[in-house]
Amino acid sequence: MAYVRVEQRNAHLAGAVRLVSVAGRDGPVSKATLTAISNTRKGSGDNRGEEATAIQWTLWGKQAENAAQYLGKGSHVNVVGRVQNNNYERDGETVYGMAFTAEEVDYLDTKAESEALRARQGTGPEEGDGPAQPAAARGKSAKARKAGAKTPADEATDPIPY
Repeated sequence: MAYVRVEQRNAHLAGAVRLVSVAGRDGPVSKATLTAISNTRKGSGDNRGEEATAIQWTLWGKQAENAAQYLGKGSHVNVVGRVQNNNYERDGETVYGMAFTAEEVDYLDTKAESEALRARQGTGPEEGDGPAQPAAARGKSAKARKAGAKTPADEATDPIPY
């Protein structure tokens, strides 16, 4: 089976991270899914436009738990992972799909931005529950994002644009 690395840079989350516990060989394992949207500018001059790409990522274990605790709709992230064919047969026809598994998630929001986002949404850790972001996020800031990365999709009522 081929291994394909996928990078999604300067993305924002389309909704809350969904965390569930699934049965594993050695007991329960945390599994989270998140949908990250990246905007790409195409063309030049009058023909210049934006194209949005949304990828639904699966995270496992401690990484899934951290994402559910520290990320919310509108959070900015970089995600690196792998893609795998997820094809199956249904009623004699082949259904084609892709599964994206995250291996690295970089939290791009500053501590202040992250806390403000959670305050607006009414979610996240309570005061004194530890750092606002995992250690991997330290040193990352809004400067790490391209100018104009924030979009109207950060609003709580926007649907996923795909």
